[in-house]
Amino acid sequence: MEKLNRGLVAVKTDSNSVYIGWRLFGTDRADIAFNLYRGNKKVNQSPIIHTTNFVDHNPSGEPYILKTLTHGKEQKESEMVSTTSQSYLKIALNIPQGGKTPDGKDYTYNANDASAGDLDGDGEYEIILKWDPSNAKDNSQRGYTGNVFLDAYKISGKHLWRIDLGKNIRAGAHYTQFMVYDFDGDGRAEIACKTADGTKDGTGKIIGNVDSDYRNREGYILSSSEYLTIFEGISGKALATEAFYPQRHPAKGDNPTLDEMKEAWGDNYGNRIDRYVSAVAYLDGKRPSLIMGRGYYTRLVRVAWDWRDGKLTHRWSFDSNEAGNNTYAGQGNHNMSIGDVDGDGKDEVINGASVIDDDGKGLYASGLGHGDAQHMSDTDPDHPGLEIWQSYEEPKKYGKYGLELRDARTGKTLWGVDGQNKDVGRCMASDIDPRHKGYEYWGAVGGLYNSKGEEIAAAKPSSTNFAIWWDADLTRELLDGNHIDKWDYTTNTTKNLFTATGCMSNNGTKSTPALSADILGDWREEVIWRTTDNTELRIFTTTIPSKNRMPTLMHDPQYRLAIAWQNSAYNQPPHPGFYLGEGMKKPDSAKTNRTKK
Repeated sequence: MEKLNRGLVAVKTDSNSVYIGWRLFGTDRADIAFNLYRGNKKVNQSPIIHTTNFVDHNPSGEPYILKTLTHGKEQKESEMVSTTSQSYLKIALNIPQGGKTPDGKDYTYNANDASAGDLDGDGEYEIILKWDPSNAKDNSQRGYTGNVFLDAYKISGKHLWRIDLGKNIRAGAHYTQFMVYDFDGDGRAEIACKTADGTKDGTGKIIGNVDSDYRNREGYILSSSEYLTIFEGISGKALATEAFYPQRHPAKGDNPTLDEMKEAWGDNYGNRIDRYVSAVAYLDGKRPSLIMGRGYYTRLVRVAWDWRDGKLTHRWSFDSNEAGNNTYAGQGNHNMSIGDVDGDGKDEVINGASVIDDDGKGLYASGLGHGDAQHMSDTDPDHPGLEIWQSYEEPKKYGKYGLELRDARTGKTLWGVDGQNKDVGRCMASDIDPRHKGYEYWGAVGGLYNSKGEEIAAAKPSSTNFAIWWDADLTRELLDGNHIDKWDYTTNTTKNLFTATGCMSNNGTKSTPALSADILGDWREEVIWRTTDNTELRIFTTTIPSKNRMPTLMHDPQYRLAIAWQNSAYNQPPHPGFYLGEGMKKPDSAKTNRTKK
């Protein structure tokens, strides 16, 4: 796991109070304690042992300094932070200039999905932001789009670089996923994404031929060279570029005829062929690999890459067109998850209704078809291993259960909810009712269910979107749009806890944040929204004191990888690889969360 700093943050809650939070590492000793200073004055009467936050009711404006204690002895290491003057950290944005499409239509830019990675190796996360043009399109929609940009910012607000993906990368939720991770283990994160002729890296260098324009009259890009590029995190410099796999056609490469394209993918206008998903996985249990996927309605292809010693190499490919893999066709999702479902210390690729083993061979395919959402964790602590809660879109394939809880290792259905012959577009799972052990489950059909499949309420939360650990207890709150809500299980109603006035969500009706992740403070999660005028990103952290001491979620392997893939296609919330909720086992260290056979 990453070598991080303590993520010390100090937020003014009112004129007389400041909330201070910091990280516990997965590698920390169980008996580690902390002292907190305001300037030169220690503010805690005794070592802070049971929590990793503090409320100072006598702030002076001086910086706060955090020091660790080992065996009761204060260490020399320390971190310092000043108090923010508002209830959030802000990053001023450098908005790209708008433009005009070849058919004469103007467009502007909106801040869109974000990711986090330590680009310079100082232990603090930087924010990588995607800019989408206002004319971004779903694959099913014709029309030109503007260029897609990737920006990197320090949390302090410094703009580090900009990558211009160029006119030969179409804009939309399914086209560009950008994976931010330390792929080679040098302590500094890289960025990986699909590129094309005319892509400009963060230093101004062009990839391929800058004059090439492969857009057809409908705005689609159905022929051309396609590339995969690894960019240096600190500079945005292109470090390596290889031909992108999977190609448009298994035999014809990047330039199939329209008939050949339809034969391979099911249509010839770019709806199915250009639906991408991406992720990061520890396929050998030791070092991360990049997963690039193409297709999920029909043909399903996943390719694993390694970035080692300055070289980008192909590890394996999985193609549903190959012999023995035909049952995997159409068994993908509008997103992808990663986790160790079989307990061997190596990650599997969860496409949705199918799973690929760490060695690139199929583990199982359920045949229930594709869907919009899936949630994987130890959602039922009474059932061995991990479970997956998923919604499905195709009644002819899913049959009875449009919502299903299944064993993540075997694909066996544990229980389900009647899909009512509908396209069940949304589902959600989180522990929101402490009276029932494990997660609660709901979706676009049915009511609210416990981990045994029993309906515990006909009413269900008002949102079926993201979840976030925000308040002082172990149940999870609901994140939707620009607000955070709490499920009141005594009245079966949703109540608002926090609304980020002046901020807005992304991706239309999906209403997702730029990013939700544990990037600062204690183990609870932060949320990043853009302002309505796109001039700022605002990072909100909880200011509610909590007595639950837990290692940062970023030191849980499954959760950390979920932050990397969160921006892939239809964004989904991150879940850890262990049960986190009321009645959970006390976590000793995140480094022990991977189980062994």
